[in-house]
Amino acid sequence: MQRGFYLVTRDLHLYAGLFISPFLVVFAVSVFVLVHPPGSLPSPSAERTARPVQNLEIPAGLENLSGRARIDAVRPLLDRAGVHGEIGSIRYIPKEHRLSVPVGVPGRETTFDLDLDRRSATISGRETGIWDALVQLHKSPGPHLAEIRMNWIAMRAWRWLADATVYLLLFISVSGIYLWTVLRLERRAGMAMLAAGAVSFFGIVYALVAG
Repeated sequence: MQRGFYLVTRDLHLYAGLFISPFLVVFAVSVFVLVHPPGSLPSPSAERTARPVQNLEIPAGLENLSGRARIDAVRPLLDRAGVHGEIGSIRYIPKEHRLSVPVGVPGRETTFDLDLDRRSATISGRETGIWDALVQLHKSPGPHLAEIRMNWIAMRAWRWLADATVYLLLFISVSGIYLWTVLRLERRAGMAMLAAGAVSFFGIVYALVAG
């Protein structure tokens, strides 16, 4: 029984680690980019040529909506114009009776400028580059603008995968400790690494709190 449990845990530990390894690479590289912005790299490409869209079926009272209701009302207009991505915080400009809708895809920013009187929109955007895309993926599952976030199906899928990465990482940590305790020859080296990790962690925490 114990032998079978060990073998199953070992295999799950291995395959779970292989599954989440690409996601860990994304999170690790994006943290490095956040801490050390690659300012010396070539700048992203220039803005793309703006294009108009006419004869949009704008829902009545769209400017009076707010939060997720406004997002849901704007989404069909974006689909009609062929604009896809995560909708950010929509800005209403009363004097011009216009809505400015930011739409983001990792590596690309698009602005959907909606004229409510003329029932038309101007679409403009620019490429932001691979590094910005990694940062956006890193920060996207966060708590910012929780009411309207995750309104694009691809971003919701990314959130699910990010959650799965966390749960599997916890499983790998626990199963790794179990596998280490079973291998007697590795216990001394494992204790040394655990001690070194604990000292490093609590040392950094103490330095941050005391500072």
